[in-house]
Amino acid sequence: MLVKTRFLTEGCILSKEIRGLADRPIMYEKTILTAESIEALQAFLISEVSVEKTLINGKKFLPKEVIDPELDELEESSDFTELYLKAVQTYKRLFRNWQAGSKVEVAMIRLIIIPLVDKALEDPSNILMLHHYSNKEDYTFHHAISIGLIGSYIASKMKYSKADVYQVAIGGCLADCGMSKLAPRLLNKMEELTAEDYEEIHKHPIFSYKMIKDSSIIKDSVKIAILEHHGRLDGTGYPKSLNAKPMNLFSKIIAVADVFHAMTSERTYRKKQSPFRVLEMILHDDFGKFDIEVVKTLLSSFSSFSIGSRVKLNNGFIAEIIFIDASNQTRPIVKLKDSEEIINLSLTRDLYIEEIL
Repeated sequence: MLVKTRFLTEGCILSKEIRGLADRPIMYEKTILTAESIEALQAFLISEVSVEKTLINGKKFLPKEVIDPELDELEESSDFTELYLKAVQTYKRLFRNWQAGSKVEVAMIRLIIIPLVDKALEDPSNILMLHHYSNKEDYTFHHAISIGLIGSYIASKMKYSKADVYQVAIGGCLADCGMSKLAPRLLNKMEELTAEDYEEIHKHPIFSYKMIKDSSIIKDSVKIAILEHHGRLDGTGYPKSLNAKPMNLFSKIIAVADVFHAMTSERTYRKKQSPFRVLEMILHDDFGKFDIEVVKTLLSSFSSFSIGSRVKLNNGFIAEIIFIDASNQTRPIVKLKDSEEIINLSLTRDLYIEEIL
């Protein structure tokens, strides 16, 4: 919806990029506004902006005035965002209940994730931009919903039945429910985790499995996937007791969805990385750890939605993706915004995409 800048509040999400007098982008779509960024808009004499109907905390944004209410009613771009943020906040509430000792209501998880999966599969580009919504404070809750969505999308592209796509979504959402049984200090620790911290965190798949093992809604193979989603094909990962067993197909999908969203999201102790960079690391640095068919399914899907995207390179330059070679999808050909120089990132190994704008 289009609102006056003076009515903005912290937590608003831009639904369209904002350009200055020189027709250069000042802020990009999906930017989460802070007090400082709102002041910057006012300093640039930006009088009105387009924002989503839902704040980053999942609450409805109710400005004092909407510039064009009729246009706002016709706007559907915020539908997915609204559903997603509501799902995150519902999951957050359920997670707090689990911390207090409540049992997992799998039916409730199914209720919040299935409509979101259906909506996302109508426009898969939404799924591949989930990392823009995640924030440090609520990472745990964004991560749960995002694993479910990314996993279900991969399963759909791999021609799984609709029932199994939904099962992957539910399993992905509940893969980390066992984090609720860890000491709260570990969830939002600002500094780098210690060896002792990791030892505790590595227990969460076992807790997750115990919390859902009696559910009649979740297939047994998905329950196993929840237990072993941090396992790796080369025998590394955790829990260690599972490393001698081959991972099932659901486990392989949820494992990739989990690590992809984790590495592309801002964490309290680690900066986010671009999806291209993460997929390159999964393919090469972590070769042999993840199922190659699952990784390539995610990569090819991501690439198909990336042509024309604006990106920031690791040297700070802004560029546009103009071509992606099927044989080297993590390193596309880009055109620099200012000089219009064409750069083939597959031939310039010191450069890579740092961020998708």
